[in-house]
Amino acid sequence: MIFNAIDKKKSELDALRPLSGELVKNLEEWFRIELTYTSNAIEGNTLTRRETALVVEKGITVGGKTLAEHLEATNHAEALDWAKDQIKRRPNQISFQDTLRIHNLILKGIDDAHAGHYRSVPVRVSGSTVVFQNPRKVPDLMDAFHNWLKTKPKLHPIELAAEAHYRLVTIHPFVDGNGRTARLLMNLILIMQGYPPAFIRKRDRLNYIATLEKAQTGGPKDPFVKLISKAVERSFDIYLKAVLQEEDSSQTESDALLKIGELAKRIGVPNSTIRHWTKEGLLEVAETTHSGYQMYNVDMIERIEKIMALKEKRLTLEEIKKQLHE
Repeated sequence: MIFNAIDKKKSELDALRPLSGELVKNLEEWFRIELTYTSNAIEGNTLTRRETALVVEKGITVGGKTLAEHLEATNHAEALDWAKDQIKRRPNQISFQDTLRIHNLILKGIDDAHAGHYRSVPVRVSGSTVVFQNPRKVPDLMDAFHNWLKTKPKLHPIELAAEAHYRLVTIHPFVDGNGRTARLLMNLILIMQGYPPAFIRKRDRLNYIATLEKAQTGGPKDPFVKLISKAVERSFDIYLKAVLQEEDSSQTESDALLKIGELAKRIGVPNSTIRHWTKEGLLEVAETTHSGYQMYNVDMIERIEKIMALKEKRLTLEEIKKQLHE
């Protein structure tokens, strides 16, 4: 049922396309920082959202933060940029080279010896009871994983993305960076299918880890898939809200209505003058609210400017009215 609700929102957003270039750019920049901040925060990076933006967008070094934390931010943003460039491809075209490319971007400059390479040692996650496969099995497990993707699994796009995340992080093919690589791969699959990327909020970290570990230890995957679905739905809500706000802000001035005080302030004349000119028929009231406020179209600003210009010529109000209606 949650997929139906999300797909309804997808249809709403698709119906509003094409989105303006400025809106798309703003949203992409916002998601680039949010995805970078949240994904790294899950792994213990202490950069705040604002600090992440400064590092990624301005290249500014934040005092008291490690070099690794700075590189985690810039690397993740670069990996997102790469993923965005793959939008015309399909999930069944994702190869092991693509997964290694993501991982290489994630660990570049942090752990070059392991960046883009499968692990050759056993690994454990601190505080977790999950036991991962012997490193000798990793290459075959990863081949099976990518072959599974190639079969075009008959899953809903969100379920496919969540399942891919679950499978990759359960194989745990790398010494480090498995979670970030899995989340990037998940979002790559989402954007390839026309869905916005999903970000796991910092406050959802414990639930995210718990539902994932529950599935890895033989429990149901539904709670994990539901968590990812909610994240995708949240991203759709952000897109839809942004589109609606843009429509509101792009409302033409001629469609906007002003109260008498707002109109007087715009043109720099007393409220009493606006009332007098309205009473004399020089200005037109667009509508009167239930509370009794007289509302004016913004085009009355131009009318007032014309009235003031005619008054400077010492015309009477009757003469001005005649010229206005000619």
